[in-house]
Amino acid sequence: MLLRGRPRALGAAALLLLLLIGFFLFGGDPDCELGSEREARRGGGDPGSIPGSPTPRVPPDGRPRSRGTAAFDVDPPADPGGHNSSDCLPPPPPPPKCELLQVAIVCAGHNSSRDVITLVKSLLFYRKNPLHLHLVTDAVARNILETLFHTWMVPAVQISFYDADELKPQVSWIPNKHYSGLYGLMKLVLPSALPPDLARVIVLDTDVTFASNIAELWALFAHFSDKQAIGLVENQSDWYLGNLWKNHRPWPALGRGFNTGVILLRLDRLRQAGWEQMWKLTAKRELLTLPATSLADQVWGRWRAVGAGSGPRCDATVSAQDIFNAIIKEHPWLVQPLPCMWNVQLSDHTLAERCYSEASDLKVIHWNSPKKLHVKNKHVESFRNLYLTFLEYNGNLLRRELFGCPCPPPPGAEQLQQALAQLEEQDACLEFRQQQLAVHRVHITFLPHKPPPPQPHDVTLVAQLSMERLQMLEALCRHWPGPMSLALYLTDAEAQQFLRFVETSAVLSARQDVAYHVVYREGSLYPINQLRNVALAQALTPYVFLSDIDFLPAYSLYSYLRASIEQLELGGKRKAALVVPAFETLHYRFSFPSSKAELLTLLDAGSLYTFRYHEWPQGHAPTDYARWREAQAPYRVQWAADYEPYVVVPRDCPRYDPRFVGFGWNKVAHIIELDAQEYELLVLPEAFTIHLPHAPSLDIIRFRSNPTYRDCVQALKDDFHQDLSRHYGAAALKYLTALQQPQGPV
Repeated sequence: MLLRGRPRALGAAALLLLLLIGFFLFGGDPDCELGSEREARRGGGDPGSIPGSPTPRVPPDGRPRSRGTAAFDVDPPADPGGHNSSDCLPPPPPPPKCELLQVAIVCAGHNSSRDVITLVKSLLFYRKNPLHLHLVTDAVARNILETLFHTWMVPAVQISFYDADELKPQVSWIPNKHYSGLYGLMKLVLPSALPPDLARVIVLDTDVTFASNIAELWALFAHFSDKQAIGLVENQSDWYLGNLWKNHRPWPALGRGFNTGVILLRLDRLRQAGWEQMWKLTAKRELLTLPATSLADQVWGRWRAVGAGSGPRCDATVSAQDIFNAIIKEHPWLVQPLPCMWNVQLSDHTLAERCYSEASDLKVIHWNSPKKLHVKNKHVESFRNLYLTFLEYNGNLLRRELFGCPCPPPPGAEQLQQALAQLEEQDACLEFRQQQLAVHRVHITFLPHKPPPPQPHDVTLVAQLSMERLQMLEALCRHWPGPMSLALYLTDAEAQQFLRFVETSAVLSARQDVAYHVVYREGSLYPINQLRNVALAQALTPYVFLSDIDFLPAYSLYSYLRASIEQLELGGKRKAALVVPAFETLHYRFSFPSSKAELLTLLDAGSLYTFRYHEWPQGHAPTDYARWREAQAPYRVQWAADYEPYVVVPRDCPRYDPRFVGFGWNKVAHIIELDAQEYELLVLPEAFTIHLPHAPSLDIIRFRSNPTYRDCVQALKDDFHQDLSRHYGAAALKYLTALQQPQGPV
């Protein structure tokens, strides 16, 4: 019995050993089962998969486990059943701590720029490596993002811009009605558009949100075989399987196809493989074979322009994803499938639940539907909360250094740190000094904006506001039909409230000539002159009306100012500041005068007053209201101490002095600068603007109640006068009297 039992035992052990060897060499893994077996246990099957199709099973920690190294030495098989396996990729070692990760994003327009910022916030929140962002943008997006990143001053982040308009001719011949437009096709030209020495890059759509460190995604490059050049997640819908409706003929794809919201590109290999010729030939061939539509004639003209030869027959729209999939169908060796959690797709008919029902730590959420956050999905609320976390997250908190990585500081960061280090902790005005040095993130043209057509005498109303004055916007739009440039001092969360406020307002949403510029909150004092300078710098007309948000101009003021500028011939060497007389009412409801005559009636009846007549008469006394009552033509007035009128000046006028923060002397200093540069002060006889009552701001309350606050404003005055004297010499002596008042206006 022992003799016969021992061979059996040895045979069983040998068989077990062979099974284990085959298990590890050819794909066996307790954590990676056959899709048919898993679905059979669940009582259902995947209509797009075939029996035996390997399906990754994500363990509780959300990280796919190894199935052996041999699987990476061969090209991925083409699965005709519609399942592109990620092959249960093992977690590769992370890249070195200070390795520079390369990320490319295509972005165009105002709305897409906002999406990029939310995406970048999610990247920065989790990242532990330096980043180089390659941004392919139109002129609008570049203007927005260049300003934002310059003022954001995030350490260890490099930014490079590429002109999308220069790339358009390479893709404009492709018929396209996708919501991303031509810009969505520009992923195809990245190998030639990006620097030739750039070998690897992660390409991201603007509508993705990261929930993990992008270094983990970068590490998946290690799984590429010697031939593979594109890393993609399987498309999580049945679109490319066809037959979704009658005559539905999608572009060819490998199985269910791949989604291009997240792409790993080996640029060096694509260039060596002749990528440009490859994608163009594939696109032209497929366009010729697809069913004809009403767009055929239009596309024919485009193709003739690029020398395509015979006219195509095409569907109504082609996306970069279609072309990528057609190429992969023909050259499957190019693609390395990625685990599904790196692109969880939330389209209307998504099958993403098959991925996220098992993964405990999803990596990237992709809002790949035109409906975005309003997509129909039973779990959309959970995903939306993740997105909103970064949408409203305070971007100032992401200005953190990567310790141990020798990265050059952002421009101006060293000078800023040196200036902050020189401040005295015992200085009673330390709060003011710190606020003056604060670098605020600035998001110009936060909402879609159409610049006015150029006109030689046009005027932009310039003002600033915080969330507390948001209710003034609708009334202001009714009074001023011309262009406006407004700076808003908001938190990231308040910026989203403002966005919803405009979208739900029929008055505001109808105005495309109002440019809103968000300056993000930082510090305890209101940076009023910095806000004014942001709005002033973004004005696009030759002249600007420097106003405040709590003033409503006369209904006819916009047209009257343009006519006055033309009549006074202000162009050329003549420098003038046109004074708009200011009034105020103490009534929250009153009948706004439609003319100067009606205003004088209200003034005589006590319903209106000259502005600050009871509290700060010297601020507007030089306007000479008694003369204005009878004036028929513009008249010149002289500067006097503490004069602070609202004026119309050329766009290139002196900027406001940013040292004045909070309440006190901010406009007074600007009028002094205008006078020092020999601007004439001309009062307009038919112009007026009226201040509406409102609760006092926090800074006004502090000014009135805190002697130290007033002392600090006085110290700012002293500093200002010293700088004025150094700049203008003896000519600045007449302004010394402006420092004799211990209290000042806004």
